[in-house]
Amino acid sequence: MSKNLPDKKTILDQLNWRYATKKFDPEKKVSDEDWEILEQALILAPSSFGLQPFKFLVVTDPEMKEKLRPAAWGQAQITDSSHLVVVTARKDMAENHVAEFIDRIVEVRGTPREMLADYENMIEGFRKKAVAGGWIGPWSQRQAYIALGFLLETAALLGIDACPMEGFEPDQFDQILGLKDYTATALCAIGYRDADGDWLEPLPKVRFSKEKLIERI
Repeated sequence: MSKNLPDKKTILDQLNWRYATKKFDPEKKVSDEDWEILEQALILAPSSFGLQPFKFLVVTDPEMKEKLRPAAWGQAQITDSSHLVVVTARKDMAENHVAEFIDRIVEVRGTPREMLADYENMIEGFRKKAVAGGWIGPWSQRQAYIALGFLLETAALLGIDACPMEGFEPDQFDQILGLKDYTATALCAIGYRDADGDWLEPLPKVRFSKEKLIERI
């Protein structure tokens, strides 16, 4: 089946165009149509086993942004962006999460549940090991970062600016947002750059060479 794939040059042009926007134009908002695509990119992002141990809080309320800004070291992207995405990851994972995932497979694919018993047992074995070993939280956070990457690239392909952020106090965000089972892991401000006011916008992208970063074996 033929697919209307994006032009290769367009992909590279947009990836070169994007940067971690430091100053957003607060008057420019992402349309509902474009935002739906960005949300779908988050949903479609891959995760280990497909368990999706994350959740995304989309903040557009100005008052909530003002509450969060001090916990993000006062960075203006929090309040000036069109949408602020708080990427959260599960702190723990109960057995019912695996069961709900298997139920979802049955619902979407129509697979008889008994045929998924071995798969469910395998995932449950992993979950128990991760919980007992105390690394379920870090594992969930790594999965969440994959989704963040999908969000950044999709935004770039749509010509929408983004700024991934780790400069914030997770505990304060968790408290302000009332998070219990999840913890704030990363932020991503989404909107449109203020090209005249952002000092970083005109500067060329700095990356190490391909020879330094990629080794073919």
